[in-house]
Amino acid sequence: MNKDNNNEASKPKLTPVSALGEFGLIGHLTNRHVLQHPESVKGIGDDAAVLQPTVGKQTLISTDMLVEGIHFDLMYTPLKHLGYKSVVVNLSDIYAMNGIPKQITVSIALSSRFTVEALEELYDGIYTACRLYDIDLIGGDTTSSNKGLIISITAIGEADADKVVYRNTAKVGDHLFVTGDLGGAYLGLQLLEREKSLYLDNPNTKPEIAQHEYPVQRQLRPEARKDIIEILADKQIVPTAMIDVSDGLSSELLHICKQSQVGCQIYEENLPIHPKTFALSQEFKLAPTTCALNGGEDYELLFSVSPSDYRKLEGIHGIASIGKVVAAEAGTKLYVSGGKSYDLVAQGWQHL
Repeated sequence: MNKDNNNEASKPKLTPVSALGEFGLIGHLTNRHVLQHPESVKGIGDDAAVLQPTVGKQTLISTDMLVEGIHFDLMYTPLKHLGYKSVVVNLSDIYAMNGIPKQITVSIALSSRFTVEALEELYDGIYTACRLYDIDLIGGDTTSSNKGLIISITAIGEADADKVVYRNTAKVGDHLFVTGDLGGAYLGLQLLEREKSLYLDNPNTKPEIAQHEYPVQRQLRPEARKDIIEILADKQIVPTAMIDVSDGLSSELLHICKQSQVGCQIYEENLPIHPKTFALSQEFKLAPTTCALNGGEDYELLFSVSPSDYRKLEGIHGIASIGKVVAAEAGTKLYVSGGKSYDLVAQGWQHL
């Protein structure tokens, strides 16, 4: 047997999806998931899932779609990370309403290039997110795609009727806060795209990403801020408005201001930027403030609180006070050193 034959023999045998069929594939991928929440009466296996609403709670529902070539690139995105991220970005929307996610449905369209083993890897990431965030997978769909991979996830959650938080209820005098740090996911994406380009030019090139693990992780494996919702509940704070930072801080601020018919003043010196993010911005010769304002995909929470709740958040690690809500006629301004101000512009991700 020659060397090439030895290499072929050592490769694991991959299973085409057609070998299992739609229902066989669904059963294969979901047979290890056990429902945890009493509200999840019936999950996968029937024509529809059955949920029992909790008395006194309102139901929150959010859906996101991720399309290969638009939202992710499998050249540098491991399928397990993709599965994890596809769940987290949906959970983030429920947390942004001050709710607790309980269930998800997962629908996938895939081309013939994907094997059963590839989908097992994708679902490993989905199940990891379900386990860490205490989520039940209760249904979904699979179908074929002419090209690439499409993932659509619906997240279902709940919140007390008097504690649901919207984007359109910020008030003049409220204080603005943002969680975590900003700009890392954007710079992680720039790094991955650069290394991809170098590899395509020369496949012998070794990627230089080890020293930039933090921003790369922010891009490939973000986290939803469940912990912040728990902190707010513990402090007995209900934000006056809230949104998750998926399209860039500037865009999200403008969403709140437009829908609440208010303005805002934020301060450059207060924007939370991780040292690793700052260092990578310098490498790319990008202004760190620009990355923080316009990068997107950080999945942090931007929220406003009434003046009476401001002191409750002082000194809490990972929550930064960045400015105030002002009257609409004052505009939406970023103040920089020296007292100069600039109008905020939505330069983040555009979906269409």
